[in-house]
Amino acid sequence: MQYRFYTCDVFTAERFGGNQLAVLTNAEGLSDRQMQQVAAEFNYSETTFVLPAEHGQTNRVRIFTPAREVPFAGHPNIGTAFVLARTGAINLTGRQTTITFEEDAGVVPVTIFSQENDSLRCELQAPQKLKLGPVVMPEMAAAALSLDVKEIRLETHPPQVAGVGLPFLIVELSGSEALAQACFNTKVMESFVQSGISPDILLYVRDGEKFDIRCRMFAPLDGVPEDPATGSANCALAALLGQCDPATNGDFSWRIAQGVEMGRPSTLEARVCKKDGKVTATYIGGDCVMVSEGNITIE
Repeated sequence: MQYRFYTCDVFTAERFGGNQLAVLTNAEGLSDRQMQQVAAEFNYSETTFVLPAEHGQTNRVRIFTPAREVPFAGHPNIGTAFVLARTGAINLTGRQTTITFEEDAGVVPVTIFSQENDSLRCELQAPQKLKLGPVVMPEMAAAALSLDVKEIRLETHPPQVAGVGLPFLIVELSGSEALAQACFNTKVMESFVQSGISPDILLYVRDGEKFDIRCRMFAPLDGVPEDPATGSANCALAALLGQCDPATNGDFSWRIAQGVEMGRPSTLEARVCKKDGKVTATYIGGDCVMVSEGNITIE
């Protein structure tokens, strides 16, 4: 049977930048095994499969890396909403339209903004509140990134697992040189798994010039050695930074660069809302560009 697919670049306004995504817009009839095979065939960091809603939302969306299914991810939601809007699968109503995806992590609202140049910008709200996991010793975080321990910054937070639908180990580094030099150590990451710690690592520095933050994300145990734009990880980072901010209430935002070291520069816009000392909502958004479309035959 033939299934229609589309590919797009997410978190970029220019084709061949950002993070690649494949979307099968009508995946009814595919088994779990077939979905995993398709994701491995595309070999993007994620591939999405759009299905009829089961609980009254717009659609059910399943997300696969080349190695496994994940309960939530950022750029797949942004890109899937973009593809559905561009192909007319959903009707846009005025300047902004909000749709909702059913996923294993919960309901993910995505707002599609129609812009004056006929482009579309999408922003999602993370499906869960901030969840903090284990703290990792700086020496272990440095070993996982093949860096000297002196490159790990501790002023704002220690290396710590955090997530808003998908957990990541979040590590702040001393500067751009350390960010460029970092290289994942698979054996150390495997030891994290044995200790119940997420082996997917977001490493970042505060840029302070064109961007507020520059980051990289390594997830080799999920079949993604490095990701050019990771919405779920940057959502977790924004929520963690918002929680660490001494202000009790307020709205905070960050302009984030990722993928530069890979030659696929990406721009992510993250924001959080904080009330009574707690982050109550986390958002990530950006532009998308359509790249290709076609059919894939699955027997």
